[in-house]
Amino acid sequence: MIPDPYTADNESGDTLFRDVLSLALLGFIAIIVLLLPHINPKGVENASNAPISGNLIVEINWPNEKQVDVDLWLQAPKDVVVGFSNKGGAIFNLLRDDLGRMLDLSSINHEIAYTRGITAGEYTINAHLYRSNARTPPPIKVETTISIKKFKEDGSPFVAPLLFTTAHLEHQGQEITLVRFQLTEEGTLVKNSVHSLYRQLRTQQTK
Repeated sequence: MIPDPYTADNESGDTLFRDVLSLALLGFIAIIVLLLPHINPKGVENASNAPISGNLIVEINWPNEKQVDVDLWLQAPKDVVVGFSNKGGAIFNLLRDDLGRMLDLSSINHEIAYTRGITAGEYTINAHLYRSNARTPPPIKVETTISIKKFKEDGSPFVAPLLFTTAHLEHQGQEITLVRFQLTEEGTLVKNSVHSLYRQLRTQQTK
């Protein structure tokens, strides 16, 4: 049989097209492989040198499953009281008023405040059970962590633990003093200055 020249030309053209397409695809894959290390670079090892906000850091946590609203109240020496209704003073700043699970995409019950600088004198840290409900009744365990920013010999900052304490809020509306303590101008804890003698910080205000 004599081959059809038209069909032979078509088969030759199809083969050439497939070869060109395969070479282009292989080239594209090679380019992707070469670019991958640059698309996803390794993390920077000195990320720990990022600046640390605040000098004195106060955090409270209460059980994540508790749908209750606990408020952090603070007062630095010779400064105004800081809480949900007044989130900033000359020294302390409250970063977030956590309402429990309400209007919160996070599952963590947590409030945090920090100071701008350190001043000598007594610091008072309180907690207030603003709202509870029948499904998650008191007592509510509140954990308090207080840390302080210090500096290494090379000048790089780090956070060091200063105090940790736990307490319980027994009923809605109760305010308790979590801890009171004194610091020197250098941020050193004054010996025998730590106690939890109640001192009211919150005034009758509404959210």
